[in-house]
Amino acid sequence: MVSREDLESFLVRLGAEGASYVELEPGMWSVSPAGAPDVQVVIHHVPPVVLLRVKVMELPGDGAQRATLAHRLLELNASDLVHGAYGVAGNDILLTEALELSHLDYAEFLAAYESITLALASHARELAPYREVR
Repeated sequence: MVSREDLESFLVRLGAEGASYVELEPGMWSVSPAGAPDVQVVIHHVPPVVLLRVKVMELPGDGAQRATLAHRLLELNASDLVHGAYGVAGNDILLTEALELSHLDYAEFLAAYESITLALASHARELAPYREVR
């Protein structure tokens, strides 16, 4: 099983590729992908899994926009996402992924991390009209 220390070694390897990270608390890190300082991927070691989560945006206040956005996010879950899925927690839209620690290696971790960051980049323009200025 991948330990907290093993996971931190994965983050060191991400750092060699340009990402930066900070430990928020034992077993929980915030990772800033290279070239995207405003994106924070939270990685949480919670045996028997590791969770990758990123806040995409807040839900729009308008009910019609919410419904349209929810429908589109479900379509993206079905068609564009290899790893992870869009979801709602409170008033936030998140992109999440859970990986089993029992057989996790760096290649699988990296694939999930890159899938999430690629989805954020490729869907940003499409989701932008749903963002509200607060």
